Amino acid sequence: MAIGDSAPQPDTESSEAFWEQRYAKMTKPSGGRASAALTRFAAERAPGRALELGCARGDDAIWLARQGWTVTGVDVSKTALSAARASAEAAGLSDRVRFVHHDLATSFPNGTYDLVFAMFLQSPIEFGRARALRRAAAAVVSDGLLLIVSHGSRAPWSSAPPDTVFPTAREELAMLELHPGDWREVFVDEVEREGIGPDGQRARVIDTVVAVERL
Repeated sequence: MAIGDSAPQPDTESSEAFWEQRYAKMTKPSGGRASAALTRFAAERAPGRALELGCARGDDAIWLARQGWTVTGVDVSKTALSAARASAEAAGLSDRVRFVHHDLATSFPNGTYDLVFAMFLQSPIEFGRARALRRAAAAVVSDGLLLIVSHGSRAPWSSAPPDTVFPTAREELAMLELHPGDWREVFVDEVEREGIGPDGQRARVIDTVVAVERL
């Protein structure tokens, strides 16, 4: 699964087909910058094993690998994964980061991790997001971090309907159905930032951030 900002629609096409078409249209190189929330919450943590759901073209996973992490990035789009692998190879990090294909509606990577994160894992094609994120929580080891960042407002360039209602950070946390005695809240709130659209447009947008640590 990859980054999206539209409200879920009836599943008239597969998630993989939708995102393949989306990434096939992206002719510009990826920005190469890590997400601000990832750098904020991961920079001071000791490197370990990380899993990214919806890795897109690999910018966040590659940044983590540069910090010494061993990273697995998964996405539903093989086109995005191919671009991510090429970027990792160009950065000399193929031994620290691997990119694998998963449709989170039907499969999930094995293993446990010190950091599991999903940056804007939202899609106009329904894929069982809540179930996938609960499985993500189950893959976090003791003292490990679960980080979920989502769109909390509609950007002017978004294809989402104007009346889209975005969940709050507290609603996102409740959706995970975590046992409170097993987790410590690191940060659960909305964050405002400057967003940049596909054609360089700029606007203030809101992200919802859920960062929780397993006890």
